[in-house]
Amino acid sequence: MGKSSQVAERLVSCSSPEAPARSNEYHAPEWLVGPAEWRAHKPGALIIGGDYKGLGTVRSLGRRKIPVWVLTGEHLIAGVSRYAQRRLIWPDTEGERQVEYLLRLGVQHNLRGWVLFPSGDETAATVARHHSVLRKQFRLTVPPWDVLQWAYDKRLTYRLAPMVGVDIPRTHTLAGRDEVARLDCAFPVVLKPAVKPQMNRFTAAKAWRVEDRQSLLERYDEACTMVDPGAVLVQELIPGGGQEQFSYAALCLEGRPLAALVARRTRQFPSDFGRSSTFVETVDRPEIEEAGRRLVSAIGFTGLVEVEFKRDPRDGLYKLLDINPRIWGWHTLGRRAGIDFSFLLWRVIQGESLPEKRGIAGVRWMRMSTDLAAAIAEIWRGRLSVGAYLRSLVSPVESAIFAADDPLPALLEVPLSVYMILKRHWI
Repeated sequence: MGKSSQVAERLVSCSSPEAPARSNEYHAPEWLVGPAEWRAHKPGALIIGGDYKGLGTVRSLGRRKIPVWVLTGEHLIAGVSRYAQRRLIWPDTEGERQVEYLLRLGVQHNLRGWVLFPSGDETAATVARHHSVLRKQFRLTVPPWDVLQWAYDKRLTYRLAPMVGVDIPRTHTLAGRDEVARLDCAFPVVLKPAVKPQMNRFTAAKAWRVEDRQSLLERYDEACTMVDPGAVLVQELIPGGGQEQFSYAALCLEGRPLAALVARRTRQFPSDFGRSSTFVETVDRPEIEEAGRRLVSAIGFTGLVEVEFKRDPRDGLYKLLDINPRIWGWHTLGRRAGIDFSFLLWRVIQGESLPEKRGIAGVRWMRMSTDLAAAIAEIWRGRLSVGAYLRSLVSPVESAIFAADDPLPALLEVPLSVYMILKRHWI
């Protein structure tokens, strides 16, 4: 694959001891900053996604008087923020129809030059796949598909990692059920989707734990009814919970981190294969930072990215799990750590030159509504004491949803969540 050789060449140029030191100068691509004729106009932002990830970006920009509109699907809390000037419905349809909707919206409301912030994997992939069309109307915050695919598709992600010297769990991509039946592996293992084109039980769960061969075949058959069989990965299970999971988060420009931090995703819900983090704290982990830098540099990534790792207690190695090439759940932790990711990206879009910056260690982020359930589960299993949980609540803690200057999203979080559940099952 042509892109594989480009990745290898980029790795050599980044890691060679003879390579010259990087200049402090950098040049943002036109799809990020827009053509020259757009520079005189003050743009606004379109946030695609109404959950708490989008809410963080709405507040980051809205507090600075930047016009923000929110395109909401089933999640609504970002749209009720005082900083959201307008809320519109994001169509639940195929990618091409969504692109047509965005272009039509831009023309109808004169949004030429506004900035698109996708907050989910599929919306980021849609923007990336239709980059050449969308960039004529909007500034974009995710790279084109030939770059983003290396983070979106785990088959490519796990191919890339060993090329750049990053450890991964033992992972198998299998041609069919017969290969699964013959697979030589130690149990338990996990099944996980390489891509998530549609939301269903398998893609929503993030991973399924499997204890034996018969269960593997049964769960594999079930997974194949929800995603393409070639997209079902069988992976070794790394023991341990959220306390063993770490992330490298960064704002990058063509593979160069401009602002970055390392965090431990200490608690998550559910506790074993968390669909979302509930308690995160910044830490110093040079090994994580180095591995994360090597990956984003090899890809040549531009935009916001979170790279997830898990420490394997059996050998002490930090192994790559995922790359999230868009705003992620706890990105607002960066504000308290000295790196407001969304606003820093906005400054780059406006043509500002930023010095490289690292977030401070020792600050925390919490989503209280789910963290309490995660903490109770950890206490029940004997992996967390009541005292340790109470100490984790001590300031400084960044709340995922509550904000004194914007209280409505927190007040409506539970009612809106109940409504969403009822709508999925009965309405």
